[in-house]
Amino acid sequence: MKFDSSDILALLRLFKLADDKTMPRTVEKIEKFKPYDKNVVIKFQFRKQKYAILIDSAAEDDESYILSQVVEPGLNQSYQIKQNPNSDGFLTYAMPFRGKECYLLADEPNETRLDLALVERFGKESRSTYQKLIKKGLVLVNDEIKHSPRFTVKDSDRIDINSYDAPKETVKYETLYEDENVLVINKPSGMLTHAKGPLVEEFTAADIISPSTSYKVDTNRPGIVHRLDRDTSGVLLMVKNSETAELIQRQFSDRKVKKEYLAIVSGKPDHAKALIDAPIERNPLTPSTFRVGPNGKEAQTAYSLQETNDKNSLILLKPRTGRTHQLRVHLQYINTPIVGDRVYGKEPSDRMYLHASKLELTLPGGVRKVFEAPCPPEFKEIIE
Repeated sequence: MKFDSSDILALLRLFKLADDKTMPRTVEKIEKFKPYDKNVVIKFQFRKQKYAILIDSAAEDDESYILSQVVEPGLNQSYQIKQNPNSDGFLTYAMPFRGKECYLLADEPNETRLDLALVERFGKESRSTYQKLIKKGLVLVNDEIKHSPRFTVKDSDRIDINSYDAPKETVKYETLYEDENVLVINKPSGMLTHAKGPLVEEFTAADIISPSTSYKVDTNRPGIVHRLDRDTSGVLLMVKNSETAELIQRQFSDRKVKKEYLAIVSGKPDHAKALIDAPIERNPLTPSTFRVGPNGKEAQTAYSLQETNDKNSLILLKPRTGRTHQLRVHLQYINTPIVGDRVYGKEPSDRMYLHASKLELTLPGGVRKVFEAPCPPEFKEIIE
């Protein structure tokens, strides 16, 4: 059966998708297939929309059969069968045309927001990270840059992500120790331990170790085996190989690493020396934060008062467990929150006054080492 652009246009008019003014040249990219001897499939593009016609008098409106004849295995297609608009209220798909029954199908892929499509297709990163990539102009849809996360894409659209290398301003830091296995620094307050996603616009501690480590080099946290919050300063140890990483992580897991912190807090604790034994759980009201609660995980922090001027106090902290935000939550729990803690505190300042002053662990070869970062001068200025 001969079927050219004029025949296709005539059928589109019957389905009320074209009128008498529509020209045959609007029908493009015509391809003909013959799945079986008894039928013919014609695929084409009309006004940038993909369609298919199945000519098959034996189909008898069987949706599954019709789709099986048109959809090609392995291709991303979302064909929908178009209803015959002249069926007088009865649901039917077949359109009589030149003595044959013809079925019209439109390739109508599901549409979704661009940021959601990135999560579905690429995974790995969060939706907010992909939104940043879009707004940076790093995401292309069918070779065109899109700047809005709300831009809608279809299943058939091609999405690409360009790489991004932002210029980074180096942050000053102090090296406390280095050998062939580890690098220990005094991390300044304000420096991230590692990037939170692929869009890295600032210098992090991971950038320091990255050139000399073979551990997790294909991630955004090369050489990192433990972390300090952005606003926490002090001793940070990074590794140069997987063997050392395994050794250090095992010590953290077995609680064989000894850590000490210094903190300036608001007020003065009721006891000069005590053990805070209070479980910590995620706060359901603000899931990014934590609180002391009966359903939490075991958390213990020993502390001792070093100096006080009644308004503020310098406290030495020795955590026995390593829960997220443990020291900050425990100090809030005893009504002496850390000065400058924007989440758990009540006294704003130029920084969060928490400092990792000492780290003791065993290095490869069985050598037990203690690394210390002196108390920052601004701590003493507040307490004097």
